[in-house]
Amino acid sequence: MSAEPLLSGLPHSALDRAEPILRAGNTNCGGCGMSVGLQLLRHAIAGRPVQIVIPASCAIVAPGAFPFSAYGAPVIASTFASAAAMATGLAHAARLNGEATRVICWAGDGGTYDIGMATLSAAAERDEDLLYVCYDNEIYGNTGGQRSSATPRFAATTTTPEGKPVDKKDIIAILAAHRVPYAATLSLAHPEDAVRKFAFALAETGFRFLHLLSPCPTGWKSESADSVELVRLAVRSGLFPVLEVFGGRRTVVNVEPDFSAEALERYLALQGRFRKAPPDTGVLRAAVLARWEELRRKARDPA
Repeated sequence: MSAEPLLSGLPHSALDRAEPILRAGNTNCGGCGMSVGLQLLRHAIAGRPVQIVIPASCAIVAPGAFPFSAYGAPVIASTFASAAAMATGLAHAARLNGEATRVICWAGDGGTYDIGMATLSAAAERDEDLLYVCYDNEIYGNTGGQRSSATPRFAATTTTPEGKPVDKKDIIAILAAHRVPYAATLSLAHPEDAVRKFAFALAETGFRFLHLLSPCPTGWKSESADSVELVRLAVRSGLFPVLEVFGGRRTVVNVEPDFSAEALERYLALQGRFRKAPPDTGVLRAAVLARWEELRRKARDPA
């Protein structure tokens, strides 16, 4: 699956001169949401200098074997737990050297929600000048598809073969509680909104956090061609809110869901991970509506 049809309406003048962030010849699977996300990021970077820190994840396998790299920017590989800490050092070095370089963490959910949470929280609390992007495929995709705290309820993984019994962690609420300058969710099915948010976050200072729902055909047991459609269905059904939080207080909803029962059912049906133990759609819909009631309250009355 190529990102180009999605991006046909976006400006290309700067891109014509820019190095791709993810070059051809990478080892990513077809339909990988992370690959599309990196192409969206490229539109926002548009040639400006960046350094990227990537912890253990599918993303750090993508470059291929030394001495070659599929990345068109300087990349540092970090341990699972230390991406935000390493990025902090790079950001301080860039500031001391008077460089315009923007430092980006590009991490999966395992290195964000779980193993990397301590350094993520510490960098957010200190308001370090870096952009942290979590591409969330809702599993430990690079090590066999184990459950993470980003895995949704009812999803089967190698460590929850009968389906996960509890809900997914609300990572945006956690970062908002740190009162970071900017936190937002990105939809691959809404590329203009996603590129706008990437560009805004790159231009801002302080700690910025972006959450990208990133379908994984291998782990989700879905067709590669369905990845963007899955995100569209997740947004329509209300499962994945598309929003921004400014200063941890002001919430703005960018895309209104229609809470379609048909969209929810199709989202589940297109993924093999929900087939072994069919989800209780009533439970899922109740959870979706409860979360949206909370989001509406936050949007009306910033804390």
